[in-house]
Amino acid sequence: MNELTSNDLPFRHLLGIEGLSPDDITEILDLSDQYVAQNRQVDKKRSILGGRTQINLFFETSTRTRTSFELAGKRLGADVINMSATASAIKKGETLIDTAATLNAMHPDALVVRHPHSGAVALLSQKMDCSVINAGDGSHEHPTQALLDALTIRRRLGHLHGLTVAICGDILHSRVARSNIMLLSIMGAHVRAIAPPTLLPGAVERMGVEIFHNMAEGLKDVDIVMMLRLQNERMNGAYVPSTREYYHFYGLDQAKLAKAKPEALIMHPGPMNRGVEIDSDLADDINRSVIREQVEMGVAVRMAVLDLLSRRSTNQPPVGPEEAAPNGRPEGPGEAAS
Repeated sequence: MNELTSNDLPFRHLLGIEGLSPDDITEILDLSDQYVAQNRQVDKKRSILGGRTQINLFFETSTRTRTSFELAGKRLGADVINMSATASAIKKGETLIDTAATLNAMHPDALVVRHPHSGAVALLSQKMDCSVINAGDGSHEHPTQALLDALTIRRRLGHLHGLTVAICGDILHSRVARSNIMLLSIMGAHVRAIAPPTLLPGAVERMGVEIFHNMAEGLKDVDIVMMLRLQNERMNGAYVPSTREYYHFYGLDQAKLAKAKPEALIMHPGPMNRGVEIDSDLADDINRSVIREQVEMGVAVRMAVLDLLSRRSTNQPPVGPEEAAPNGRPEGPGEAAS
């Protein structure tokens, strides 16, 4: 069970969505809302994590997630160190456990990890004294992506309960899909999975989703269309005949989107392959596409997670931007937070 679910002990890690309660998720989203407002101010920085050290350890390349976590930590006042496995001792043969021991000896306060193997982040968390955050492990989970997707939807539509969400594409290899299916189900949404049989996990029905192999049928009257890219780097062999044929049957275009509700939102975790899983015009639709908003929400969600983990690990309530003045100075009587 994920440690975030414990009401008796302060939680230390965010390893996945699995095991979270609706209250856990709502707490994170509510705090994230406050950080969205802060990030839109001229003065974006607080010192809630002043004196703390955050290490971002990425065994896979990343632009959005690593930059987002870096911004989140720096805007909270932490000292942020970015480490790439390609430039570390791991490249020279050091084991994951030895790496954990080395990092632990440096006494960081938070470790953000992305790893190509499922379960690697959980293993690291067992060897670290600090909080560990899963930034994506293999095809297992990507919890902060699901949280930022939920925040994006909630800010646009006001709620998650009762919505119908279609997750389309390479679900087999997608940790984003897995985390989103769990979170949306926990929050009372109805989830559909649309993909060719070769790109669906064998036991996906056990997660409570409806399965469709036809986009027109699967998108009928949905509120949210969440597209996924083909993860060719995780594929051994041919899962689709060609990208051109894949786009014809499973790429989102105007004709397929017309089956969804007229106001249905378009989402994509990125990076996008335009003309493969999504039409370029739809990706840039200013009314229906919330892809850019997802990026913005990512920084706020990761700030909230870092704040919550830091405060709970020291038995303190989360501060949040409304209670912390710029540079971390507490508000005095009669003073208002900026």
